[in-house]
Amino acid sequence: MLKPRPSIAKMSPYHSPIVSRDGLSLDLNESMAGCSPRVLARLRSLTAQEVSLYPQREIGERMVANFLGISPEQLMLTNGMDDALSLLFATYLAPGDELLFADPTFVMYPMLGEALGAQLVRVRSGEDLAFPAAGLLSRISPRTRVIAIANPNNPTGLAASRADLLDIVETAPDAAVLIDEAYFEFCGVTLLPDLASHPNLFVARTFSKVYGLAGLRLGVLTGAADQLGYMRRLSVPFNVNSAVLACLDEALADREFVSHHVAQIKQGREQLAQLFNELGLSFWPSQTNFILLRVGAKVKAFVESMQRRGILVRDSSANPGCEGCVRITVGTPSQMDGVLQAIREAVAETRI
Repeated sequence: MLKPRPSIAKMSPYHSPIVSRDGLSLDLNESMAGCSPRVLARLRSLTAQEVSLYPQREIGERMVANFLGISPEQLMLTNGMDDALSLLFATYLAPGDELLFADPTFVMYPMLGEALGAQLVRVRSGEDLAFPAAGLLSRISPRTRVIAIANPNNPTGLAASRADLLDIVETAPDAAVLIDEAYFEFCGVTLLPDLASHPNLFVARTFSKVYGLAGLRLGVLTGAADQLGYMRRLSVPFNVNSAVLACLDEALADREFVSHHVAQIKQGREQLAQLFNELGLSFWPSQTNFILLRVGAKVKAFVESMQRRGILVRDSSANPGCEGCVRITVGTPSQMDGVLQAIREAVAETRI
């Protein structure tokens, strides 16, 4: 009888986090501003030949490497961040190896580690959900092969310091240390300049957030050239689609769009924080495009109340330490008045 690998058989099925598209989607940390108009214009100009030919990922890699100030050999483009994670984990994790990460964090880390048969070493964040640097350092062992850190973190929105991150990188020279900087543009803290001096360091970025290209799936993985060389052996050659490669130059060039979007997100974060303070609700100061809010025991009622008002927010209660919490993506300025009013009404309705 045909059977899957034991590590796959014991996993719970992964379901898409998309609950609905009927309403304002503030539940998936997507860009509510969309993509740059220059990107949209380039997409509309795609020719039949451009669509029919296999993509040349290397051209895009040279483009992004030049933008980041590193060599193309230090960078891989991937089919979204998930593809980058899959490649890195599969390259370094064997059954029984340890995958070390803080909890709560991005759900894909434990899911991919479990699929590969790795031992999951979870370090719980403190009651304030701050980055548990000391806890992670204490759990590094000879069996630690991958350390995955989202910075800023999802779902908390909190960022760790460069000093703490570098301490972990230097304490685990035989482990691949991934710093997932998906929300870098909203925060500004990066370990990208440290790649040259730390051969076990990998820094990942995405075009899904500030660039508004989540639907086109483009991730960036950077690291030592020789280590990325191993991952290129595993990566399929045409993993990045021609549409996103065609508009990549415009996405990178439109820095005004990016800076304007970041400024709007910071303004929206402040509006949410002011409202939560006014209503006496607990929340975490975010360095991302979302805020984690604690609404308490009636979290499901709150989520449903918001949905009735046409706004989708994410119930984050299943994450360790996030019981009674919701994650709310920051909307555009034109959306925020309605979002704030809906939160007021949902709070009153559920008597939080």
